[in-house]
Amino acid sequence: MPYLLISTQIRLECGPTIVGDSLSDPQLMAKLNAIKCTQMGNKFEEWRTDDCPRIVLDKLDGMGYTVISMTGVGQTCCWTLYKPIDSQ
Repeated sequence: MPYLLISTQIRLECGPTIVGDSLSDPQLMAKLNAIKCTQMGNKFEEWRTDDCPRIVLDKLDGMGYTVISMTGVGQTCCWTLYKPIDSQ
């Protein structure tokens, strides 16, 4: 999985951080201490960790991921990360 999107709500900058969707790699999610859950009102699953975004970004950097984009969408901060296939 070369691309990864993580996000958090601005008012929750200390966590939790959403680190994946229902199709994300379970082994990677385990390394991020994430659990799969469904937020009330949603019909989809997501992987969530109690770590703040900075901790998640540090972990992913150590695994070879690089931030390629960051944006704010309403009250949400989103980071897109990439890991070259040859470094997996």
